Amino acid sequence: MTGTQDAKLTDERHASVGAMLLAQVEKSGDREAFRHRNEHGSWVSLSWNQTRDAIFEVAAGLIALGIEREERVAIAASTRMEWILTDLGTMCAGGASTTVYPSTKEADVGFILADSDSKIVVVEDAEQLAKVLGQMDDLPQVHKLVLMDGDSDDDRVLTFARLRELGREHLAENPDSVTSRIAGSEPEHLSTLIYTSGTTGKPKGVPLVHDAWTYEGRAIEVYDLLQPDDLQFLWLPLSHVFGKALMALQLQIGFATAVDGNLDRIVDGLGEVHPTFMCGAPRIYEKVRNKVLMGANQGVKKKIFDWAFSVGEKSVEYRVNNRSMPTLLNAQYKLADKLVFSKIKDRMGGRIKFFVSGSAKLNSHVQRWFYAAGLLIIEGYGLTETSAVTFVNSPREPRLGTVGPPVPGTEMKLADDGEVLIKGPGVSRGYHNNDEEAAKSFVDGWFHTGDIGKVDQDGYLTITDRKKDLIKTSGGKYVAPQKVEGAVVAACSLVSQVIVQGESRQYISALLSLDPDAVAAWAEQNGQSGSYEELVECKAIREAIDRDVETANSGLERWETIKKFAILPTELSVEDGEVTPSMKIRRAAVGKRYADLIDSLY
Repeated sequence: MTGTQDAKLTDERHASVGAMLLAQVEKSGDREAFRHRNEHGSWVSLSWNQTRDAIFEVAAGLIALGIEREERVAIAASTRMEWILTDLGTMCAGGASTTVYPSTKEADVGFILADSDSKIVVVEDAEQLAKVLGQMDDLPQVHKLVLMDGDSDDDRVLTFARLRELGREHLAENPDSVTSRIAGSEPEHLSTLIYTSGTTGKPKGVPLVHDAWTYEGRAIEVYDLLQPDDLQFLWLPLSHVFGKALMALQLQIGFATAVDGNLDRIVDGLGEVHPTFMCGAPRIYEKVRNKVLMGANQGVKKKIFDWAFSVGEKSVEYRVNNRSMPTLLNAQYKLADKLVFSKIKDRMGGRIKFFVSGSAKLNSHVQRWFYAAGLLIIEGYGLTETSAVTFVNSPREPRLGTVGPPVPGTEMKLADDGEVLIKGPGVSRGYHNNDEEAAKSFVDGWFHTGDIGKVDQDGYLTITDRKKDLIKTSGGKYVAPQKVEGAVVAACSLVSQVIVQGESRQYISALLSLDPDAVAAWAEQNGQSGSYEELVECKAIREAIDRDVETANSGLERWETIKKFAILPTELSVEDGEVTPSMKIRRAAVGKRYADLIDSLY
């Protein structure tokens, strides 16, 4: 089975990311390009002209430090304006950026820097700097480090401000140095070397050329989702391919972006900048939903809340299919919006056209809950190896539960076992320094995603599970963990993470972690007190979750139902190696850490 998007790509094709930037600066000039927080926490705006000047300073500084065509500059930092300037500056200098999550362990940092042969490393702060300095004897190719925050007495380190100053000095003597590097950049030149966070094994380097990003911008533009006057709120990790794709889309269309990588400030940030769209991982939407649910958990307020969402749920099939609602339902929905939904939307800035979910599968119950409240989450799909966005729904014709059709220019087909295979301009040319793994995943031009899916008659794809995650019980039944886990998340607002177990066992069990904010809200409402660790041992919480698991089980096949579960003492974390920086659970790591607890469930 194959599927393609009928819409055509624009004939305009830029040779490089730098050329995209210059074309957008020519169009937009003094219009706002970025908004970011200064050292006092206030928002500061940059025009396209100002952004270009800052990028050119960084690019010229890197050229002055000796960066040559396709040589790597590594970035180890959270999402912030300096990350964007460094990344675009590297590509404008003709180099290629290597991405390092700030949560990456020291050993993996060393592996990435060595494997990528990075010459310069730009780090966020003293913590990231220490990870590199401690391994410099094993990284002879690294000849300079750049520090975004703070200062260092080490002569191998210069500040980000000094890098820009060095760039200004270089441009004064060589005014055409950056534009000449951009002019010499070709579509097939390496622009980015992204290392997959990986749920197993060492990170794999994925080389992506300039043409992959310029293609992404053109392909998504076809959907006409966004206009130059839109405003994005960006918190996604820019070390992740999804964040990088959003940068390419901004260069293509010219909308503005408010940048703040602090996850704790997402809701506050939405209320401050009033964006028209935001992209995120499913976990963020689950946490927002849980927070709203716990805030309306008792008394008259809960009765009104529940009534409003029952009305919203009845409206979904009419609104998603562009059908008129019956008169009574329409009147009820307007009242529900006035009493409940409008307040939720105002909390998120009041101007959201739509949210976008990617990085992992979105729970369909969570998606319907948002849509019931008048907030659309469109789901897309892609991987690091495909330059992120490979499928996406249109907000005008969303099909809830699907990731949409392939973007223009991309082909897909399903293998005999249901695995999704992808071919197109965004697909990587393999793995860096890893021909053995590349030979397994890149076959005859098709990338084998490892995801299982199904396609409807119009080419809309639904991802059902990871090929390697399917569980086979001792009774011979196959169980898709994501289906079971999604049912629990939908039924229980206290649950943060669910890890289904049962491979070669007689029945399905689960490990559950709880959302600390939801637990604290529950404790306040129920007259309880104590630390998170104490509350998760509370009998009343256990009984509440037991009821919710039974609710989840009622919608599952008999062999899929959870017979026993255990509540973990803490949330799974990136720091403990149980979750990837893009919020995907490392099942093997969790299974190893909690092996005795899992055994106790059987």
